[in-house]
Order: sequence, then structure tokens, then C-alpha cells
Amino acid sequence: MAKTILIIDDSVSLRQVVGITLASAGYDVAEACDGQDALAKLNGQKVHLMICDVNMPHMDGIAFLKAIRAHPAYKFTPVIMLTTEAGEDKKKEGQAAGAKAWVVKPFKPEQLLVAVSKLILP
Repeated sequence: MAKTILIIDDSVSLRQVVGITLASAGYDVAEACDGQDALAKLNGQKVHLMICDVNMPHMDGIAFLKAIRAHPAYKFTPVIMLTTEAGEDKKKEGQAAGAKAWVVKPFKPEQLLVAVSKLILP
């Protein structure tokens, strides 16, 4: 059975690129347009990994991370932050909130797939 990855990003085109990359590697893909949308879609179903932007409307990636770390079903789900933010302060804030990896846009699909394969839950 394919593993499910949730992509959370306010950019439709980025969700498409990431989705195609993941689907071509055999993953099932779900999408959300921001942190609020993602929380609404996470209704207890198994998600093996999440890829999340930092800067989004309604609920940014750091706030989303903090929210899911408080949710028993997703407390240990790995989250890769995929963002234009390259500053150390943001990275530290993300790590403190529970991010497992930090990939800076623009990214290479292979780079993302390597991070996914290392972190995805069994």
C-alpha cells in the first residue's frame, strides 16, 4: 500500500510540482492550501509524512507544526518544511516546533525525494 504524504502550501503550482514528484515515486498525495485547511483535512487518517511551507495565509507553517505536535495522532509524523526562508532564526524556530528537515525553494526533486525517503514513517 502506498504511503500518504500531505503537501501544505498556498501555491497551487508548487503543490502540483511536489505532487507530481511524489506521485511519480509511488506515494499517495493529499493537498492543503494552508495550515487551517490542513488541520481540517487531518481527521485521524494515517499520514506518513507532511511537506509544509512556512509563509502562508490564515495559519503559517510554524503555527501548523505546533498545532499538529499537540495532536496525538500526528505528534510523531515527520514534517519537512519546504520554504523560501533560508535564515537560521527561522530554521531554529521550525526545529523547535518539530520540523524534521528544512528544504529551501527552489528545490531539486531528487533532493526532496531523498529527504522524504529518509524521514517517512514505516
